Amino acid sequence: AHFRLLCSLLIPALFLSGILCVCLVVLLWGVQLWIQQRKKQLTSAGRDGKRPLLVAFFHPYCNAGGGGERVLWSAIRTLQKKYSNVTCVVYTGDRDATGEEIVEGAFRRFNIKLIRAVKFVFLEKRYLVEASLYPHFTLLGQSLGSVFLGWEALLKCVPDIYIDSMGYAFTLPLFKYLGGCRVGCYVHYPTISTDMLSVVRNQDTRFNNAAFITNSPFFSKFKLVYYCFFAFMYGLVGSCSDVVMVNSSWTLNHILSLWRAGACTTVVYPPCDVQTFLDIPLEVEKSTSEYSIVSVSQFRPEKDHPLQIRAFAKLLKEKRVGEQPSLKLILIGGCRNQQDEERVNNLKCLCEELEISNDVVFRINIPFEELKRHLAEATIGLHTMWNEHFGIGVVECMAAGTVILANNSGGPKLDIVVPYEGHITGFLAENEDNYAETMAYILSLSAEKRLEIRENARRSVHRFSDQHFEDTFLLSVKPLFK
Repeated sequence: AHFRLLCSLLIPALFLSGILCVCLVVLLWGVQLWIQQRKKQLTSAGRDGKRPLLVAFFHPYCNAGGGGERVLWSAIRTLQKKYSNVTCVVYTGDRDATGEEIVEGAFRRFNIKLIRAVKFVFLEKRYLVEASLYPHFTLLGQSLGSVFLGWEALLKCVPDIYIDSMGYAFTLPLFKYLGGCRVGCYVHYPTISTDMLSVVRNQDTRFNNAAFITNSPFFSKFKLVYYCFFAFMYGLVGSCSDVVMVNSSWTLNHILSLWRAGACTTVVYPPCDVQTFLDIPLEVEKSTSEYSIVSVSQFRPEKDHPLQIRAFAKLLKEKRVGEQPSLKLILIGGCRNQQDEERVNNLKCLCEELEISNDVVFRINIPFEELKRHLAEATIGLHTMWNEHFGIGVVECMAAGTVILANNSGGPKLDIVVPYEGHITGFLAENEDNYAETMAYILSLSAEKRLEIRENARRSVHRFSDQHFEDTFLLSVKPLFK
């Protein structure tokens, strides 16, 4: 009797599921046809009667002026140089600026002059990808938000080739299966990484893993299940990309383990403006009464400025004995908003607490020429972010001729501060003591020995030049143009 009841319920349920699946397939097929129809209406033929190839970049914050934007404008300029029949489109949410102002900003900040005009598609719903909208389940919220933002982009302009250049992998299936586009992406940082999973698994307290979660076995287990589910979904959407470019070996390892798309994944180092810094003449330091240690990074929590200040305080404490040259720590960085400014105030309070306020200088949102001057005069370049995916600031310090001291993890460890032709290019450290000891060691070296390290470092950074980026980028995107 039970079996008969089960059968009588199971058969209609299977039948209903089948009908729903068919309806879903028909609906998706209908949407795809409708979008293709829109594409024909929205695009017109060029002067020669041929329709240009539309290559769209999804970059909602294209006017931000960071390393990701440098990659975007370099990529567009590279495609314009190589393909005459390509029209580049940028999906952006920067509605407070005109297209001309955005292009002008790219030229002013990065010295990148585009060859032809770019078409901007302004999106209304960028607020859907703001982290502040999702105080909890931020990763999932932003990813779902990006799908809605991607849908708005697709309705406004249907490209032939779609490249996500800002890390919104959940938009990839949308453009591939509904838009019928060939899709690629440039990954600066995996949305979720195996390191994030291990932080939760080991119940470590970090800026993105609150103490109330680490102190509760239940919350930790729940967060781990949520992260594992998200990692599975992230792997699924990422694997539908035809071309995957990553910015470093560290990112490559994570993307390979999550997306399992090794055949179409390549490392394309971001273009660093090394040439500008190579103009700084390298010479043996003049006998000096003051050494400066410079840090260049935005005032964000993951950059770990408190570690720099504490290590510097420790160094000063140990150097007070005897008549040594005076030391200055110069923190150079950008403040994006009120939160960043509060962070700077907290760092100033920390300096007062450690009684080193007179030895630490803050330089915020300074012009490029001033940044260059500070780097030219500095002895040590300092970087403390754990698992920085690449580290453009580290490359700039090395190109400018400082002796770099970076965090022993991520891009700096795997790609940048590595021996070049068998010679040392810089130093790595992990904690407060490490940093203080290594700074003391660098300062104890002879000026000639430091010059040798600086020269090796400078020779090694040619791997990160604009030209190298152009060559590897074109090679990677070639399958999208077949």
